[in-house]
Amino acid sequence: MPGQLNVLLAEAGVPYDIVYELDECNDDFAETDVSIVLGASDTVNSGALDDPNSPIAGMPVLKVWDATTTIAFKRSMGSTGYAGVANPTFYKENTQMLLGDAKDT
Repeated sequence: MPGQLNVLLAEAGVPYDIVYELDECNDDFAETDVSIVLGASDTVNSGALDDPNSPIAGMPVLKVWDATTTIAFKRSMGSTGYAGVANPTFYKENTQMLLGDAKDT
């Protein structure tokens, strides 16, 4: 799990012993049928690995795009993550976007 999310997990009471680190799970995505992304952007941004000119180049990310299908839930395609950069993962052929406010959809 990317480090910045550890604080959020702790606040939500998620025990650390059930959370995987990036290096423990990233290789598994290639053998995964479906990856589900809920509101994340920077932590699943393939540009961090594919685009050396990206502001987030080199940042550790979850390689959700390696799964057969990725389903991403977001409020809109216009919203970016904290870094403020577009996410190429959301435009890949194997990604399906489900847009809407969680309260309404």
